[in-house]
Amino acid sequence: MTLLRQRLLEDLRLRGFSPKTQEMYVGAVAQLAGHYRQPPDQLTEEDLRQYFLYLKDVKRVSRSTCTIALCAIKFFYQHTLQRNWSILDLVRPGREKKLPVVLSVAEVGLILKHVHCPRYQTCLGTLYACGLRLQEGTHLQVGDIDSQRHLVHIQHGKGNKDRYVPLPEPCLGRLREYWRSHRHPTWLFPSLHRQAPSGSTPMSESGVQRAFQAARLASGVQKPATCHTLRHSYATHLLEAGVSLRVIQEYLGHSSPTTTALYTHLTQKTEGQVLDVLTPVLEALWASN
Repeated sequence: MTLLRQRLLEDLRLRGFSPKTQEMYVGAVAQLAGHYRQPPDQLTEEDLRQYFLYLKDVKRVSRSTCTIALCAIKFFYQHTLQRNWSILDLVRPGREKKLPVVLSVAEVGLILKHVHCPRYQTCLGTLYACGLRLQEGTHLQVGDIDSQRHLVHIQHGKGNKDRYVPLPEPCLGRLREYWRSHRHPTWLFPSLHRQAPSGSTPMSESGVQRAFQAARLASGVQKPATCHTLRHSYATHLLEAGVSLRVIQEYLGHSSPTTTALYTHLTQKTEGQVLDVLTPVLEALWASN
């Protein structure tokens, strides 16, 4: 590890970034250096300008990829190298207004039934049952489960925030059943990889993702769903059931209610209300023609 990379990692830890964010930031700076085949501290402001134009016009990266690259490079130059270049304030990723994919209750059940490996099915079922991000699910520990109160304690979630979410009884029963198959003292989903024979690390996220995609294809569901779609579906189904946005915001760990309000555009209940209003007007209009 180079001294520059070590210094960046130390600065990220001092700022309190999660290990995953640290990994993404270091990777983004490494990609910049790899593009020019030079150490990043030897690049000029014009080099950065041309690099962001390359990401935008040549590679046409997504907004999220561009945002990660900008945040990482900006942090590196402003904090690690103490260079406050104006180009870092000029670059802005284009705004996107995409609605997330949402599965129906039936589609969720259909996909999960096609996950045949017990540990993957249990993990994916827990993601949906509790509205968890993938990493939050794979990193669940035995001590996070409050079986008496039917709650899950999510520790160090996005933004390093803790929260509690309800744990449905069927999910609690399934977690107990699966834990008895390995009885690991720490992890609910310990790694079974050869490099971690003692289960010292949690189950890999990539394995869960592959299991989900294989099950989606086998189920015949055509929507471009991912593991994170289970979280979107959880929030939408709660809203359709009458749970308030404020409560859903707490369960999801959103800082802003605006983020949670997105799900009002995804519910069948909302669509039904709109149709209830418009249908009589249109029927009266065209019945007279």
